[in-house]
Amino acid sequence: MLKILKRKTRSLGKDRTGIKVGIPKFLNVWGTHQFWIGFFSSLGLRVVFSSDTSEEQYRTFGKGRITMDSCFPVKALAGHIGELLAKNVDIIFTPMIYSLPSFLRGHVLDTLSCTRVMMAPENIKAGFLRERDEFKEKGVKYISPFVTFGEPELLPKQLYESLKQVIDVSYQEVRDAVIHGLKALEDFDTHIRSKSLDIIKWCVKENRPAILVLARPYHMDTGIGHEIDGEFQTYGYPVLWYNYLPINDWLLDWLFGHDIKAGIIKSHFDISDVWASSYSSNTNEIIWASKFASRFPWITGVIRLSSYECGMDQPTYTPVQKIVESRGTLFFKFGELDETKPAGSIKIRVETIVHYLEKYSQDIIKRKLGSLPPLPKELS
Repeated sequence: MLKILKRKTRSLGKDRTGIKVGIPKFLNVWGTHQFWIGFFSSLGLRVVFSSDTSEEQYRTFGKGRITMDSCFPVKALAGHIGELLAKNVDIIFTPMIYSLPSFLRGHVLDTLSCTRVMMAPENIKAGFLRERDEFKEKGVKYISPFVTFGEPELLPKQLYESLKQVIDVSYQEVRDAVIHGLKALEDFDTHIRSKSLDIIKWCVKENRPAILVLARPYHMDTGIGHEIDGEFQTYGYPVLWYNYLPINDWLLDWLFGHDIKAGIIKSHFDISDVWASSYSSNTNEIIWASKFASRFPWITGVIRLSSYECGMDQPTYTPVQKIVESRGTLFFKFGELDETKPAGSIKIRVETIVHYLEKYSQDIIKRKLGSLPPLPKELS
């Protein structure tokens, strides 16, 4: 396969549009996908993503290929890889993401990924090699580079070392593609945060409560998060995700300015007052978003999603709940999520939560408004 890919590239004079790169839509790809789209588009390669996680995908392509006991989001990767093998891609690209991009970088100790999640590409790969080399049989090259978004200056070297084995590419091309990818990720992030701000402004104008979801980005996957956030939207509640909250200076000054003046925190993004061990990227952002939700009046309910056997989440359950409830915001948790979707029990729980939101939201809004300075002009 290596020779075929090189021949294609050379004969077309760096035209790589005939080469398909399959990327599993799994785990930390949910928070970095725009980078990969921008990166590979810059190199002229065609990107093919697997579909959302589903029971059918896992049963058809992944079952029997699990070589370790882990949380379902990690095990589900086997289904994504198997699906891509069936799509006749040339390369399957599953990055081992050691550290993540984060708006908290520089305000926390580090932005690391869960170690199970980081090693998933190599662990799950073993299931496709256990009896025979399924990648070789399909003529597919499998690469899983170690990447550090927390140190973006290292990305060109990390990605070049893997890609040069499968396509004819120069270091300068990879470096330029990394710049393009980082810009694409930044632009996407800015765009989605602006949409979240629009929702917040609408809530203020209409005096309507919103719900904030605290989870991991891959809980947006319908097969991992079971579309619980969508259930609340059917009742008319706007839903915000923690990783795309607006971070405009004027808004954060309103919410956190008093704590900075009092010397409790050093900046809008400081979480050292509630969380000292700030190494994990997702955990850091969940903690920060908990502080945001506890203060912002029109976020009256917080929904915590977590997967079964998630060791990274377990130490955060109590601190997050205490932060959220410290100023009267309602807190609810859907923990122990796995591959089964108990639709009936989810519906009952959602209806119960909606009852409490309808009963207490207006009182929560008034109480939190009373603890803040006057509304900034951007919201009034």
